[in-house]
Amino acid sequence: MAGRVFCLGNGESRKDKDLYWLRQHGKVYGCNAIYRDHPDLIDCLTAVDHGMIHEVYHSGMANKIPCFFRGWSKVPAHTYDAIIRDGLGDEELKKAEELGGIVSNERGDSMEYVLHGANLKGIVNVLKKDGGITEKNINHATIKVSWIKEPDYSFGLEAYSVEQNGTRRDFGWACGATSGYVAVKQEKPCEIYLIGHDINSHNDKINNIYKSTKHYTAKDNSPTPGINWINQWKTLFQWFPEIKFYKVNEYNDSRDKVNGPILEWQGIDNLEYIDYSRLDSLLK
Repeated sequence: MAGRVFCLGNGESRKDKDLYWLRQHGKVYGCNAIYRDHPDLIDCLTAVDHGMIHEVYHSGMANKIPCFFRGWSKVPAHTYDAIIRDGLGDEELKKAEELGGIVSNERGDSMEYVLHGANLKGIVNVLKKDGGITEKNINHATIKVSWIKEPDYSFGLEAYSVEQNGTRRDFGWACGATSGYVAVKQEKPCEIYLIGHDINSHNDKINNIYKSTKHYTAKDNSPTPGINWINQWKTLFQWFPEIKFYKVNEYNDSRDKVNGPILEWQGIDNLEYIDYSRLDSLLK
């Protein structure tokens, strides 16, 4: 066991921080939309929600670095037409595509694809009396398709996640702790640094750099309850006591819920809270 991993969340404590210097000290693992701003910073990317997953794949990131996705099952290309049509005629299919019922990258000569979402038949199953297709149900759901391009470094979490008792399954964790688990399995590090995993919020609004952007919650929403994140990270700490985990806070002086210790993590021997100044000194 050797080396370090920096697990970057999208909490606002890392906003405007120059983190590219971390690359010389270890591997950098990111979550979801971090690739939009920092495609060259991360060594591995994780996404768990279908919309975000296909956005990431369509961006081409999985042709450059390993990407781990939930529910990522590749299917032979020759099955596509039968699955996507499911009894729809040419006119219905064309209308569904025009109205955005299918979100896809270019098929090209791809031999496999991944599909998530509603059945198109359920989206365009209401017809007008004159035979035209009504727009009812359109855009309430979409089918998301990613045609697999080479080189392909995309992997499904289901085949990768193994509990301590040997059971193989996707834990259903949020993206942050999932990226931490992937980092443990991929890198076998001695240290993991949690940066931008704020857990809580500074105020009564959601804490996320990408709030009010595509696939994210609106900026005026209340904070996302952090209890699931807390429990999932705690499980990871306990599963791997040989790894030292550092939660990097901007100030680490308990001035608010972001910059203080997590009550539920009390007594975790392999966890330490540090600020950016301490991080800098540890890496020198």
